[in-house]
Amino acid sequence: MKKKNGRLHELIDALPPDAQKEVEDFAEFLLQKKRTRKQHKLRMDWAGGLREYRDRYTSLQLQQKALEWWGD
Repeated sequence: MKKKNGRLHELIDALPPDAQKEVEDFAEFLLQKKRTRKQHKLRMDWAGGLREYRDRYTSLQLQQKALEWWGD
């Protein structure tokens, strides 16, 4: 990994200062994106939320209804 890291530094050093700043900003964006993604856990509090409709609709109809309701 050190070899690639050294190559990355060489490439960045060869860029003009404004482009180096773009690389820095992009790297910070990628790190923030990765941190944000890791912090979210899958919530299951919605499970069973459509239980009252199971006798009126098939699962496919419920899925379509849920999409309609979300659009409201």
